[in-house]
Amino acid sequence: MAPISIKTVLISESVDPRCKAILEENGIRVTEKQNMTKDELIAKIKDYDGLVVRSATKVTADVISAANNLKIIGRAGTGVDNVDVPAATKKGIIVMNTPSGNTISAAELTCALLMSLSRNVPQAAMSMKQGKWDRKKFMGAELYGKVLGIVGLGRIGKEVASRMQSFGMKTIGYDPITPPEVSATWGVEQMSLEQLWPQCDYITVHTPLLPSTVGLLNDESFAKCKKGVKVVNCARGGIIDEEALLRALESGQCGGAGLDVFVEEPPKNHSLVEHPNVISCPHLGASTKEAQARCGEDIALQIVDMVKGKNLVGAAFCFGFCPHLP
Repeated sequence: MAPISIKTVLISESVDPRCKAILEENGIRVTEKQNMTKDELIAKIKDYDGLVVRSATKVTADVISAANNLKIIGRAGTGVDNVDVPAATKKGIIVMNTPSGNTISAAELTCALLMSLSRNVPQAAMSMKQGKWDRKKFMGAELYGKVLGIVGLGRIGKEVASRMQSFGMKTIGYDPITPPEVSATWGVEQMSLEQLWPQCDYITVHTPLLPSTVGLLNDESFAKCKKGVKVVNCARGGIIDEEALLRALESGQCGGAGLDVFVEEPPKNHSLVEHPNVISCPHLGASTKEAQARCGEDIALQIVDMVKGKNLVGAAFCFGFCPHLP
């Protein structure tokens, strides 16, 4: 590929210091400004060739329209659903993410929520802090021998499978892209969603947020599940229909939920957060020192490689918007 001239980059969120250092070592001038409003971003973006964001900055069509010099939008993390990729593509702006930077951290948090759901760990810990000793109240269940359904078998789904297999769980899954013979080599039997729902004791979702995945778990799919199924979402808010989930929790059709992501963040409606059978976190999937270091370093190196005409990694622009980001 031909080299692309990038002289100035705006970093709009907190990323690992290595990101700025790598860019500056390669002659790129970097400005860091966090917590900008949409209007502030629109006013500033015209002065920059590159923009680095995480998940909080919404790079809308309005922002892109004002970006007269912008050539690259780098998302330091997995997925690009906070970027208007079609608008960027139309303007010739490359959008890239760091596909593997937070894989392990997101997988580990998923496993932590699965284990916490099975043994009521957060609820029991909070009860102890209140001076109580309620052994019977927090009766749990073993993961051994249970069926885990993994919807989305990209990098994170694969890592979750290998870890939960060590607990003796049977792992089944669904993915429209990953070949069944590939997932079989790491112990996941693929099937249709219609076949998957009724078999699962636990379900975890690891898909991008697309029109086809919004409300993937809804009233209809919950009705097809085992009574008491437990669900985890460390991917994107909206993949599980929040109102349907609340109804399933109230009826007992869903026995518990581990949620790291919400449609609105932070959520203004606290019905799910306050439900006794819900374990919630404030979007911590990539919030480890290791993941932040990898994502910050990866996006900087990817931009530098693009500038030097060496390589293009994690791009949604070059091949059109990919419906199955890892």
